[in-house]
Amino acid sequence: MIQKVRNFTDSTNFSNALKVTLAAVIPALFFSFQGNFLIGFNIAIGAFLAYPSDIPSNLKHKINGLLVASLLVAGCNLIVNLLHLFPLVFYPVVSLLIFFFSMISVYGQRATQVSFSALLSICLSFGHIQEDFSMMLQYSGLMLVGGLFYLLISLIFAYIRPHRYVELQIASCLKLTAKYMKLRGDLWNVNSEREKIVEKQLILQVELNTIHENLREVLIKNRTNTSGTSDQTRKMTLVFISLLEILELALATSFDHTKLQQKFEKHPKLLKTYQNLAYNLASSLKAIFKSIENHQKYVPKHSLLKDLESLENAINNYQEELGKVEASEGVWMLSNMLHYAEKQIEKIKIIERAFMPNFNSNEFKLRDRSLDKLMTSQYYPWSTLRENLSFSSTIFRHSLRLTATIILAFIIGSIFAFDKVYWILLTIVVIMRPGYGLTKERSFHRIIGTVAGGLIAFALLLFVTDPVIKATLAITSMILGFTFTSINYKVGATFVTIYVVFVYGIMTPNINDVIQYRILDTLVGAGLAFLANYFFWPSWEFMTQPIYIKKSIEANRDYLNEISIYYNAKGETTPSYRLARKNAFIEIGNLMASFQRMTQEPKSKQKQVQQVYKLAVLNHTLLSSLASLGTYVQTHKTSKASEAFNVVVQTVVKNLNYAITFANLEVSEQMATAENNEDLAMRFTELKNMRAKELKEAHLSDEDEFQLKMQEAQLVIEQLVWLTNLSESIVKASKQLSQTK
Repeated sequence: MIQKVRNFTDSTNFSNALKVTLAAVIPALFFSFQGNFLIGFNIAIGAFLAYPSDIPSNLKHKINGLLVASLLVAGCNLIVNLLHLFPLVFYPVVSLLIFFFSMISVYGQRATQVSFSALLSICLSFGHIQEDFSMMLQYSGLMLVGGLFYLLISLIFAYIRPHRYVELQIASCLKLTAKYMKLRGDLWNVNSEREKIVEKQLILQVELNTIHENLREVLIKNRTNTSGTSDQTRKMTLVFISLLEILELALATSFDHTKLQQKFEKHPKLLKTYQNLAYNLASSLKAIFKSIENHQKYVPKHSLLKDLESLENAINNYQEELGKVEASEGVWMLSNMLHYAEKQIEKIKIIERAFMPNFNSNEFKLRDRSLDKLMTSQYYPWSTLRENLSFSSTIFRHSLRLTATIILAFIIGSIFAFDKVYWILLTIVVIMRPGYGLTKERSFHRIIGTVAGGLIAFALLLFVTDPVIKATLAITSMILGFTFTSINYKVGATFVTIYVVFVYGIMTPNINDVIQYRILDTLVGAGLAFLANYFFWPSWEFMTQPIYIKKSIEANRDYLNEISIYYNAKGETTPSYRLARKNAFIEIGNLMASFQRMTQEPKSKQKQVQQVYKLAVLNHTLLSSLASLGTYVQTHKTSKASEAFNVVVQTVVKNLNYAITFANLEVSEQMATAENNEDLAMRFTELKNMRAKELKEAHLSDEDEFQLKMQEAQLVIEQLVWLTNLSESIVKASKQLSQTK
């Protein structure tokens, strides 16, 4: 229990909650003692509203984001108050402001959070309209001070613990990668449900993609002349790169488990020995994660080299038992498994060494020079906003929906004389998301949390009368509320409600009315958000699925082109190769995330759900095969790429292009099919020529060279055949998807 509490208080979520609580409580308490509670309260609101924009990033982007958010929060409040003096333009201009700030989400996560701060400020302004111009300026100025004060607190935290966020993200990455590796071990069970295991792996890949992007943002973009050369930064970058390579190698190496189990049915010890090694690979990563989480010195619990030696001995025993000739095929299969394990152990050993006391970060000076080229440059052109001003854009639909819902809520609040209409508006902004599934989930969680929090707060207030105790409970609830909001929204909403009720309990005696209004307003806001997502220009996932499918196929196609270029030219891997590989992993994750969102929508809206999942799995398998081919040509001395190789690659690329056109409905089915059949005949001929050519080039006098060429020919040809078959399957699946639209 003590360790769990320690882990909780050491988490990033708790740290963020502590920052915003300090930024709000310090000015509130300070000015309360001076007899000016309202001044401190207004500063606290500014800190609250700036807080959402404090997302993980390098220091420069953090400062810029919080400065912009603080200015917008204060500016929006001032504009709403000024517009209130001119009723004729008030609603049209406020509507445009809400729509505009919703639309800037097209510029990414940071812009989304800044827009969220601005929208909260607009909604909150409805409840604090000032009639006097000097009061407007004062109130907005205090909110600006609150935002700047939060920025100061955030910078102090960053200075005190500059590396803790990265360490926790690395720990999460280790944990998820260990789970992924554990699932690979589960695939060796005879009766394993492989389809479910693959689905779990795809879901894990979505989570890993998010963490990888966070780490790229902080580690790579934050490498300045000072922090970029620090031991800790180099160490974390080394671990991050190694974890990326572990996942990529795992994806690049797939085994035919059914075939292998049939092959070694009479020798179960072989596969059991390998499975034990596979599990220990995962356990080693998990042990490193535990050491980071618990602030303990890392001590290896598994001897991976001994496990590797056990596998080698098992292979030798198998060869001696059957004889060299009869065991040759089995030994070749097992050798591939052994080679994969050796590579993974090598990378895990690098991570283990990084957490040893005598780690020398100078060994890592040259490995991260081109990492910054993998980052997507951040700029905000107006063209991006213009391109999204159409109903084909999910953000555009969401912006219209949010604007209409807020105006509708304001009208309903005015007609039925709600005491605090802005609570309804705030609920809508907090709950409503572009997707139906997440909005539905947050609506129910918000309602449950608000009702539970209101009841708990009411029960506590029956016994608690001391203002100091009320303030203490309010601060505690505030910390817990902000901590749990991103972990468990239901629990977070419960504590936030308790905090709000206690604050009002300090400020006003009629607390029963506050609880009733809070629950009623939340019910109305959540209900409107839920209904709006269903009826107001809904963005069902089946509407955007073709985009994700197209992008994933395009990313795989571009990755294949880069592999082909590298195979023909040799040399060092180029930044474009690594960028194409990164994009392929990200787009497959995005496609799977879209599929997950679709499964949360009403059954009537889950159109072609099985077909979409089939395409997600096919594209994931294609990526695995591409990574396998790319890894092989990088790590082995290969002969010059034959003409047949290039012809087959072109055939696969054409197949993928056909799949894209089917997804876009850009060409007729007859045209695509006719061209495709012509290339398929060429493919089989070229593959046969390639095999014959490779065999003729082999020098029988040199056994080692012969084996290497045979291995290369076998692996490359098998991968090309597999790639071609997969690309054909993707074409068929895309065709079926387009025919059922």
